[in-house]
Amino acid sequence: MAKARSTGSDGKRAKRKTTANRASPDGAAALGEREHKRLARKEFEKELLKLQRELVIMQEYVRAQGLKVVVIFEGRDAAGKGGVIKRITERTNQRVCRVVALPAPTERERTEWYFQRYVQHLPAGGEIVLFDRSWYNRAGVERVMGFCTEREYEEFMRSCPEFERMLVRSGIQLIKYWFSISDEVQERRFQARVHDPMRRWKLSPMDLESRARWVAYSRAKDEMFRYTDLKVAPWYVVQADDKRRARLNCIAHLLSLIDYEDLTPPPLELPPRTEDPYVRPPIEEQTFVPERY
Repeated sequence: MAKARSTGSDGKRAKRKTTANRASPDGAAALGEREHKRLARKEFEKELLKLQRELVIMQEYVRAQGLKVVVIFEGRDAAGKGGVIKRITERTNQRVCRVVALPAPTERERTEWYFQRYVQHLPAGGEIVLFDRSWYNRAGVERVMGFCTEREYEEFMRSCPEFERMLVRSGIQLIKYWFSISDEVQERRFQARVHDPMRRWKLSPMDLESRARWVAYSRAKDEMFRYTDLKVAPWYVVQADDKRRARLNCIAHLLSLIDYEDLTPPPLELPPRTEDPYVRPPIEEQTFVPERY
């Protein structure tokens, strides 16, 4: 085991005592009980930076200790899954913390065991994998849009709990988030994408179809929770009508679930450059990018 930089009075390594680690898993419920006030951008960025520092410390512990972490992000279209993933990965090491966002399955993949294409992306020791949508596509979009048969759906509901228990038994820490937004907020976000050419690519024909099937998606989500809200891998619901609060709440909660310590190494000292008589060729021989700005 690697040693932490500081120890307690009993000689044991000191656990991280951060706002994130002290966060209660019921924090989202508590947030819902208080009056919602839009979080100012300056305050949001200040709190986000604190959490991102902790994410860097946490990822170093995961890497050093060979932990395996899987985080699943599911939810309604435009609920903000990609936004929180972006904030998690902004300052982390992509070799340690990577994102998996798979396209629609190929013809070959459709003939495979359903979980097969996801298994190859599971973490090795010292890795964190963030699934931007996951094997739960079968319980959601495939179920609602008719992309799977009734038999395939029922088999998924039977197999998924055992698959996830197997992952946990193998040493993977499996964390599952559902981003929940209201009908009105989704409509507003869709309209914003329609009128913003820079974000219009986010709006797919499937997203538009999901608007017409809101109730069907609600029913599918409720059934999914009924079968797959497991003791060893429960669903955590993120209230996502307020994007900024949702991002902070989710990251703080994620940090609270991973028992990590500060293994940050001391500052490095840069070695002096060695003298060398090598003479470089004239820079005029190189091709430069035009300086247009």
